[in-house]
Amino acid sequence: MAEYKNLLFENQDGIGILTMNRPKALNALNSETLSELSSLVDEIAADDSVKVVIITGAERSFVAGADIVEMLNFTAAEGRAFGQLGQATFFKIEKMNKPVIAAINGFALGGGCELSMACDIRIASEKAKFGQPEVGLGIVPGFGGTQRLPRLVGRGKAKEIIFTGNVYDAQEALRIGLVEQVVAPEELMEAAKAMAKKIMKNGPYAVRLCKDAINMGLDIDLASGQEYEATLFAVTCATSDKKEGMSAFVDKRKPVFSGK
Repeated sequence: MAEYKNLLFENQDGIGILTMNRPKALNALNSETLSELSSLVDEIAADDSVKVVIITGAERSFVAGADIVEMLNFTAAEGRAFGQLGQATFFKIEKMNKPVIAAINGFALGGGCELSMACDIRIASEKAKFGQPEVGLGIVPGFGGTQRLPRLVGRGKAKEIIFTGNVYDAQEALRIGLVEQVVAPEELMEAAKAMAKKIMKNGPYAVRLCKDAINMGLDIDLASGQEYEATLFAVTCATSDKKEGMSAFVDKRKPVFSGK
């Protein structure tokens, strides 16, 4: 892996831990950090030794938002380019060929909330804070917030969150479906790793296709989604992992998956 100025990455026995690392700026997203994140995601996607990814933040923030200092003097064209860079980067995370868990350790505001929503599963520290406060700055969410938030929490709640700019604690985020788990701060990374390990015990190709099916199904009608699911089910029936998984079940032993 390349070295990055604003990111850290470590492969711990197949669990790739990506840490947003601009602590003095509360890990705010500037153009440099987004470009680095895009490149690192490409590297991770191409690395077969990484099975599951955990994204977290350095020190007391996950990502506090986009970098307001950089955005202050943006022209319309510069703002569009910045938004498109963030959207494209987060879309890579959403479509990555392996599961991504957000371990949200602190502030997840604006672009940070949007980053967490691009991940497959969100686990929050009790100290985490969530919100889309962009309207208070006279702008709209630019990294997918108006699109992913309604898909997670529903149209009305998303409008409340975005229109008011309110900040929500971890328990409220759990109640409305913005996160899947809330744990004590000292338990956050272990909880994320435990989930990653549980995912890694399953057929990796099947998990990958499940992610694909769910993402695709959210953007098409039910009948088309079920047809796509049937196609992927057929594909898995022709794999070595399917034979191994079912044979192991019949033989009452643990499967050894090859990812093929």
